Amino acid sequence: MLHRLSISNYALINSLDIRFDSGLNIVTGETGAGKSIILGALSLILGQRAERQYFFNEDRKCVIEGVFDLSGYALQDFFVAQDLDYDPETIIRREINSDGKSRAFVNDTPVTLQVLKALAEKLIDIHSQHATLQLNTPAFQLLVLDSVAQNQALRQQYIHQFHAHRKAWARLEALQEATQQANAEADYHQFLYDELEAARLEADEQERLELEQRQLEHAEEIKRGLINALYALRDQEINALALLRETQQQLQQAERYLPALGEQAARLQSSLIDLKDLGEELSRTEQEVLLDEGRLTEVNERLSQLYALQQKHHVSSVTELITLRETLRGQLHARSADEAEMHRLTGEVAELKAGLLTLAAELSEARKAAIPMVEKTVSEVLHTVGMPHGVLHVALQPLGTETMKESGGDDIQFLFTSNKGQDPQPVGKVASGGELSRLMLAVKSLVAQTSALPTIVFDEIDTGISGEVALRVGEIMERLGSNMQVIAITHLPQIAARGHSHFKVYKAESSGKTITGMMPLQPADRVLEIAQMLSGAEPGEAAMQHAAALLNNRA
Repeated sequence: MLHRLSISNYALINSLDIRFDSGLNIVTGETGAGKSIILGALSLILGQRAERQYFFNEDRKCVIEGVFDLSGYALQDFFVAQDLDYDPETIIRREINSDGKSRAFVNDTPVTLQVLKALAEKLIDIHSQHATLQLNTPAFQLLVLDSVAQNQALRQQYIHQFHAHRKAWARLEALQEATQQANAEADYHQFLYDELEAARLEADEQERLELEQRQLEHAEEIKRGLINALYALRDQEINALALLRETQQQLQQAERYLPALGEQAARLQSSLIDLKDLGEELSRTEQEVLLDEGRLTEVNERLSQLYALQQKHHVSSVTELITLRETLRGQLHARSADEAEMHRLTGEVAELKAGLLTLAAELSEARKAAIPMVEKTVSEVLHTVGMPHGVLHVALQPLGTETMKESGGDDIQFLFTSNKGQDPQPVGKVASGGELSRLMLAVKSLVAQTSALPTIVFDEIDTGISGEVALRVGEIMERLGSNMQVIAITHLPQIAARGHSHFKVYKAESSGKTITGMMPLQPADRVLEIAQMLSGAEPGEAAMQHAAALLNNRA
């Protein structure tokens, strides 16, 4: 429950610290006094978006802090899942800077608004007079039915299965689309791959062939050059080797008289040996050079094939052709893998769908079983609050297996009538504002009996009711307060008198500024406040006695 609410520098509030009780807490005050400001501050620590107009003083930040007693509500798992420190007395704080930026904390640990909202949903349900519109929404109606049926765990299991099925189905659809497109291109890709594979490509083949092509094309010139070189080196009558031998003889003769020439003679001897070896190599090379027209034709044809493939695929090298071939190989292999994955996913989707249908059936059966209790309990409360012919009928229709929703396999509609002999119709078509308020109170009181929600806030849901009906509404709120914390903002004295605690919201002036304040009322102050609600600012003796009687009649 909400144990304490502290507000600093918010709207018309400079500083405020209110401690609530565990039962029915009544909040009253004149129109415009600032009751909606208090509720707005509470909404901020429940995750509402922050805006700059919240500041009482633009030079300071706005701080809203709520202290919640969580003992007995089994929220430890939530704190563990969100990596938060659990404390039975948990503090939620929201700080808003003058630039509009805000920060949220749970037990001094920073949290996102998403986490804050998720926690708030487990702590407080704020019901305003505009929330009666929820009554006509299938989402709210199913939540009511599931709350009464205690379907929370089953519904979470169904939602998990639903999203797992949707995720797997989306993957399967994407894969099917990709596979369909790949299949349309598969034959062509296979043809391209087969053509490149048959070409038996080698990375440096083109360079080797181009070199060989040049040699074959100029074989005659090469052969002629080698023959002429050999002729000059060793074959003509006066050749290089013969001249060097004669030079060697001359040096050897001179060496007999000048031993220092021995080094030069040795060098010349070495050169002679090298030139002889060179001559033999040139001779072998000359013999290997052939005028091979057949081989030239083969080389030209192979190069033409490589050039044609490069032109076809808009690349400039054999290496790029090899890369393309491997890419095509990967695509063809991936196609096979995709087909296997598609087969696996088809089985997974079918399995998830079967599980989803089973959970949906369980959810539907539990909902059907809860309908009589919902209809009976709500009708009883309606009779209590002055609608003796009020009837709520819950119509639950199964959806098709292909149209299941995140909420389950059911379509729901609340049908209502307040008139005897009139068939129930959709809530939004037949209920007036006052009837909607009482119907929502009946529904909320039923949900409160079956949920573990610590706190519920009623914000002026007494619109359109008065007199005896207001007394009955007050009694229902008081009964709710015996099981949970209820905070009720009201204008009706009959409801205000049922509170275990009573707070008054007021406006005052301080340092030339209008401020909103809130204070707990003592018994004597409560009599005066309720008397003023009955007859105005200056209540007479009769109003005071009436107010006292209302308070004395509180259960």
